Amino acid sequence: MAPQRRRLHHLQRFPLLIPLISAVAAALMFLFALLSLLAPSPNETNHMHRPRQRSSFDVQSEDNAIGDNVFRVPKIIGKLNRGLWSFNNSVNFYGCSNASSEFPKAQAITHPDRYLVIATSGGLNQQRTGITDAVVAARILNSTLVVPKLDQRSFWKDSSNFSEIFDVEWFISFLSKDVKIIKELPAKVGRRSSLYSMRVPRKCSERCYINRILPILQKKHVIQLSKYDYRLANRLDPEYQKLRCRVNYHGLRFTDPILAMGRKLVRRMRMRSKHYIALHLRFEPDMLAFSGCDYGGGEKEQKELGAIRKRWKTLHGANPDKQRRQGKCPLTPEEVGLMLRALGYGSGVHIYVASGEIYGGENTLAPLRALFPNIHSKETIAIKEELEPFSSFSSRMAALDFIVCDESDVFVTNNNGNMAKILAGRRRYFGHKPTIRPNAKNLYQLIMNRNNMTWEAFASRVRTFQKGFMGEPNEVRPGRGVFHENPSTCICEDSVPKVGQDSGHRKHGKDNAINENDDDEDYDDSGLPEMEDDDYENDEDLRDRVEKGTYNGTVSDYDAMNSQNPELEEVVSD
Repeated sequence: MAPQRRRLHHLQRFPLLIPLISAVAAALMFLFALLSLLAPSPNETNHMHRPRQRSSFDVQSEDNAIGDNVFRVPKIIGKLNRGLWSFNNSVNFYGCSNASSEFPKAQAITHPDRYLVIATSGGLNQQRTGITDAVVAARILNSTLVVPKLDQRSFWKDSSNFSEIFDVEWFISFLSKDVKIIKELPAKVGRRSSLYSMRVPRKCSERCYINRILPILQKKHVIQLSKYDYRLANRLDPEYQKLRCRVNYHGLRFTDPILAMGRKLVRRMRMRSKHYIALHLRFEPDMLAFSGCDYGGGEKEQKELGAIRKRWKTLHGANPDKQRRQGKCPLTPEEVGLMLRALGYGSGVHIYVASGEIYGGENTLAPLRALFPNIHSKETIAIKEELEPFSSFSSRMAALDFIVCDESDVFVTNNNGNMAKILAGRRRYFGHKPTIRPNAKNLYQLIMNRNNMTWEAFASRVRTFQKGFMGEPNEVRPGRGVFHENPSTCICEDSVPKVGQDSGHRKHGKDNAINENDDDEDYDDSGLPEMEDDDYENDEDLRDRVEKGTYNGTVSDYDAMNSQNPELEEVVSD
């Protein structure tokens, strides 16, 4: 009992101790619970110490803090500047390709015993180059031209003949004053299979045809020029250049079924929006493999594209960084989208994409869709049954894309292939509609460093770099670049806008081809175009623009092409 009396004695001495301890303990427990609620989770704590991985597609609303220097693409809604869809001074320029009175009629100069047979090469647009130049070659040789035979054995494997793609009757009749054209060789002359066949040197000038080809034609009376692509010089007498334009922009017209379907696609794009952009997107696996560039796909991409490159034994290894620095890599869909947004085109703009098989499929297109949700193609705006007559023929499908691109308010390309160049020239000839070619050499470094600057700074730099690459009148000096891309001989200017000049109605031609490797298409190891006639040495302004990276003459993406890689040339050129 004694111990119990002692404990009771101590408690009686400190009657307030127990309530005090209880109160302190309760307060500590409440404080601990409060801190637990307010403190961040371990995951959140780790996130606070890591830099945020920012997307290129963060949308910055108007009420965001002005001081936020993050690269965020603004969401532009509403009407766009009219200057984005047309040029104010374009109405003063018009196509003028009529022959002069000094250009004799075909009937007066054609020799009755000279027949020229042409075998074209490559895809649709590469073959158009051959057809256009074949008419001029026949005129130089004073010979009768047999309707060219299309390439049915190339990489593109299209069995179509000339009359299944082009209106052959129109082709013959429209050009009858310039060159006599017949559908088949006369029976007395012989069959195609037994013809004397030869290949013309590349960039063959008028003198070259007279000295090398004419003597053989005079002896044989009929010759076939095989693999006829890029076989005529870029620079010719103005009368021959105007003939090129008459063939390219008027004489070559698609067949009625192709025209009807193409116009239907254009109407459906117009139903969706008053204005639309057409994007010619070359991003096929074969072309990317050829480029030797790095597109951010890591080891998987390197393995897949590397395997494709091995198919061409003469294709040497490439330095991806050097290719990019020299502007030889096609822009990715995301990079094209960023360029267009920087130029002022809002997210509500409708874009028609003309392309083949896109490497990576929808995953590759996803960044472009994030910037421009309204993406269309012939497959999405037409039903399968409508495309069925064309879908088994690559050239006919390409012709449909050509029509929609030709009629677009703005044409954009990520490459320097035949279709891109032909459309650039055609759009100059028919009114200088905006045609945007990326200044890839200067855009490369800017795009790579975009996350280190604000959107406003990025957009300003893009607009600066793209000056001279938008398709404006007088953007490229007469005589510069490839003639099919810059047909300056066939474009006239007047202070008073010309309406209904001899450029003719656009229905006279819905397609064209381009001479990829003409005189201005030679390249040195630095990737800069070589100039002829001491142009570079004697032109101080040109030297300055080349050195500063503002020269807007075309630098081919495919300068490694050569005669040892005929299939490769066909893959990447169109």
